[in-house]
Amino acid sequence: MTFSEFLFYAGFGAALLALAALLTWLLMKRVRIIDVPNERSSHSRPTPRSGGIAIVVTFFAGLGAMWAISDSPVLGTSYFWGFCGAAFVIAAVSIFDDLSGLSFKVKLLLQTGCSAWVMALGVVADQVYLPFIGLWELGWLAYPVTLVWIIGLTNAFNFMDGIDGISGGTAIIASGFFAFVMMNGGSAFLHHVVWIVLWASLGFLLWNWQPAKIFMGDSGSQFLGFILAIFAVMAGQFDESHVPYVVMPLLFFHYMWDTVYTFVRRYRAGEAVTEAHRSHLYQLMNRLGMSHARVTLTYLGIGALQGLGALVLVQLPPEWQLLVFVPFIGLQWGLTRNVVRRARAQGLIA
Repeated sequence: MTFSEFLFYAGFGAALLALAALLTWLLMKRVRIIDVPNERSSHSRPTPRSGGIAIVVTFFAGLGAMWAISDSPVLGTSYFWGFCGAAFVIAAVSIFDDLSGLSFKVKLLLQTGCSAWVMALGVVADQVYLPFIGLWELGWLAYPVTLVWIIGLTNAFNFMDGIDGISGGTAIIASGFFAFVMMNGGSAFLHHVVWIVLWASLGFLLWNWQPAKIFMGDSGSQFLGFILAIFAVMAGQFDESHVPYVVMPLLFFHYMWDTVYTFVRRYRAGEAVTEAHRSHLYQLMNRLGMSHARVTLTYLGIGALQGLGALVLVQLPPEWQLLVFVPFIGLQWGLTRNVVRRARAQGLIA
């Protein structure tokens, strides 16, 4: 990259950051979509939750600018425009959800339909390398595996958006490391789209850090989870970088662990797993006395370590890449045991 190119992209990113920050401020002041605290909330006063709209608008504004200045063949593919259409639908319905509320079943049906739409256009994770085995072609299993991945990350991102700064900060770290990996791998266009996510999330985070003046709501969390899940598949399948499919799961491993562990624990306890609650690991850490900022910084620190792990992963032979998850499994297991033991001692969970 030449110095002039660097200046251009730095200016482009700064413009997107400024747009996201301005839109977030306007939404905070003018749009009255309010999150009123209840017994399951981690905040104590009514707070706007329309910030995700700023992320969505900034993302599509950035895409529009890329379309105007780029002649990339990616912009002429059906899978890319199918992705854009599905992402727009997810965002639009999520905004309606923030306004009026939708049941979990309705949201799950929407996510399934949008995922199927993108998969029908060829966005499917079709192979994986396993330690001691090598390449495993998924065949027909590629479709259910991809569907579970997209829906899983979409909901994990949504469920984890519960305290100040955690989702905006995680989106910045994950998209930054992922775009860097793609760029180093020879990506010609798609990594620019991932950078847009970083700048849009950073502009929002300026107003979302503790004490948060605005939340992103479902319009931001579902949208970010959905598009980042699909980027993982597109980067491995279509992009010049051919980033291993397992990179994005590693970048969000702490989110996936927290979501899956909490789901299993609540299911075994006989709780209604689709109802809102305050017993995710990060929520328990907050209820045990850690401030929003400290909990968020802990998760962002783990996310940064996972990002460094991703840089190691892409340097390894494919059949050994999954082994990079091992130390992070140990880290999450130790953190989980400590938090759950203390939470049970204080009667926060059964």
